[in-house]
Amino acid sequence: MNLPSGLRDRLTALRKQLNRSFSIPWFTRLEARIEKLSHGDRIIFYVLAGLIVVASLTSAYALERSLLVAQPAYGGTLTEGVVGSPRFINPVLALSDADRDLATLTYAGLMGVSGDGSIAPVLAQEYEISDDGRVYTFTLKQNITFSDGTPLTANDVAFTVHKVQNPAIKSPAYASWTGVSVEAVDARTIRFTLAKPYAPFLELTTLGILPERHWKDVTDEQFAFSNLQTAPIGAGPFMVHSLTKDKDNLIKNIALSYNPRYALGRPYLDSIRFQFFARTEDLATAFKSGSVESAYDVVEKHTLTAPYARVFGVFLNQNEKQVYARTEVRKALSLAIDREHITKTTLGGFATPIIGPVPPTNEIELTTVPHFENPTREAANVLTAAGWQYDGVAHQWKNAAIKASLDEITIRTANVPELKNVASAVKADLEKLGIPVTVQIYEPSDLSQNIIRPRKYEALLYGMVIGRNQDLYAFWHSQERNDPGLNIALYANKTVDALLETARSSADDRSSKATLQKIEKVIAADYPALFIYTPDFTYSVPEDLQGVVLPTIVTPSDRFAQVASWYRITDHVWPFLASSK
Repeated sequence: MNLPSGLRDRLTALRKQLNRSFSIPWFTRLEARIEKLSHGDRIIFYVLAGLIVVASLTSAYALERSLLVAQPAYGGTLTEGVVGSPRFINPVLALSDADRDLATLTYAGLMGVSGDGSIAPVLAQEYEISDDGRVYTFTLKQNITFSDGTPLTANDVAFTVHKVQNPAIKSPAYASWTGVSVEAVDARTIRFTLAKPYAPFLELTTLGILPERHWKDVTDEQFAFSNLQTAPIGAGPFMVHSLTKDKDNLIKNIALSYNPRYALGRPYLDSIRFQFFARTEDLATAFKSGSVESAYDVVEKHTLTAPYARVFGVFLNQNEKQVYARTEVRKALSLAIDREHITKTTLGGFATPIIGPVPPTNEIELTTVPHFENPTREAANVLTAAGWQYDGVAHQWKNAAIKASLDEITIRTANVPELKNVASAVKADLEKLGIPVTVQIYEPSDLSQNIIRPRKYEALLYGMVIGRNQDLYAFWHSQERNDPGLNIALYANKTVDALLETARSSADDRSSKATLQKIEKVIAADYPALFIYTPDFTYSVPEDLQGVVLPTIVTPSDRFAQVASWYRITDHVWPFLASSK
């Protein structure tokens, strides 16, 4: 289109001016405009601009967080405190709680304990049980190794079991594995043949596996003294990195580092450090000072609890004091104990009162613990109804018809704070019934060796450690009354014997539970012991330690059942990148 020359020149000039204007960067133009503002207006502008930037960044961060998911991350260390010093970091010889803690962390078995307390595969890929319940065949996972990278095979499994079964080794697990035949079928297949069906056998296969190549040249005589006892090579989630000893050659500290070859995957924590203490009081002090972050049997602000598969009570020895053969005597002594007071006050609420042999479970109905306003009066009524009369001068109950008397009771127990406190409470309750009570305290090893094993007690305040499968055979079968049997009440009942044999041989879970229910009912009605309580397992941990799931605890080392899933560090990632571990 033809434009007048004057108009065309003006448009050309305007276009050049606009080009020059847009060629200046936007921030330069903004700066120029800001410079034209007054000093006060510039301050207001900068404040408002800063607020806008902060609000924008905050909104963007919140939006991102709403879209991302949190997941555990690798890294972090935990410092654990334990009473006692380890000697045998070896699943074949582990004796103390400290031994078992470290053996659990550095070794792995065919099976392991899951978070819900069931037995699940670890080194095993799968297993089969024969129809008659006597043959168990396991297939190992492919390419599993020990922490030093050497292959773990069926030969290692067979070697470990043979060591347990060797009486010269003196393994604490010897009795459990007696009569079990083991055969390495091939590199990945191991077969166990039992003399007779034993339903809880799977729990035995949680036994940690030793590397044959490292142990095969160690003689029986040197087995307990090998350097491998404190420098273990296992297939567990962690491995020993370093340790220090005191002037008495006792281990004071151990540092564990993660095992990248663990069959269930690398643990989240990089390391766990252990500090060992001679006394519970020393551990509690270290916990309060912060030098220890986690410990069991220490109750602090962030304490986890779990059922403890233990039954505590006063076990009566009829061979030492014939009056305990009288049912009414045992019943009266049992009813005189104020279990509610003991569990709530003496034990701080971390216990459950019981009056039967089975610890609390969701699977059977426990015998109801009677509640009396005056337990002493109820106990006295039981005795008087059976012909007993109290002699206040002699401080004893007498029954002229049977020429028997119930006088002073001596209770023996271990030098453990919890047991000493419970013993004092039981003494107070029984003395309300008019019976003098003496409490004798022994060091645990002395009590076990010189009191329990020879059955030299009339009344023993003690705890039975019940297995995860609640097999009560060793505790209540008449054939287990003498050492090394665990029937410390010296109880004999043919009906219970038959029920115990049925329970341990039945492969049917429902049938086993029904049988256990009958056992609970019969034994509770006989009052062979003054059952008092089942304790709660308490475990104090730092608040930022996550992923801790405690199963039913049989031994304190069970707290580490799912240790590979514990974590202290968290990452935020997009959902499609989240780990499925």
